[in-house]
Amino acid sequence: MRTTERLLLRPFREEDLEPWAALNTDPEVMKYLGEQLLSREQADEIAEGVNERYAKDGTGFLAIERRADGAFLGACGLQHTPWFPDFEIGWRLAREYWGHGYATEAAASWLEHGFTAMGLPHVISVTDTPNARSIAVMRRLGMSFDQETVLEEDGVPFDATIYRLTAEAWNAARK
Repeated sequence: MRTTERLLLRPFREEDLEPWAALNTDPEVMKYLGEQLLSREQADEIAEGVNERYAKDGTGFLAIERRADGAFLGACGLQHTPWFPDFEIGWRLAREYWGHGYATEAAASWLEHGFTAMGLPHVISVTDTPNARSIAVMRRLGMSFDQETVLEEDGVPFDATIYRLTAEAWNAARK
């Protein structure tokens, strides 16, 4: 569990499952995530897997709760990428919480954990190339453009943009 000024990053709870499933059926949220809307069962399986991963090694895509009122906002975390032997920072928030800095705040907390507690040499973030909102978050986090490439998820190729942040650059920005 991690806290920031406004957020609590924690394992999923039973009461998170309905809003988690709802955001995974929003076409705007899923637009750059393969566009396949997830069933309630699929969303529940993801939440269960997240909790198992977090219990096992302290990484994963934890639930984001707004501390002021306990609202479930979405999820954010560090996880191994299926494409590279790197840790990837990622986020997924319900649309009504976009544009408030929550993704940046949650991701910054995870980056701190990755570079301090885990001793990672670098972290990447991957998005569909047209996803300007996620690229903007990457830039706010201090990440730099790494490459554009074609990746494949579930047999479907997509144009990907990858940003990277090294521990050295992260430490330099904190001084």
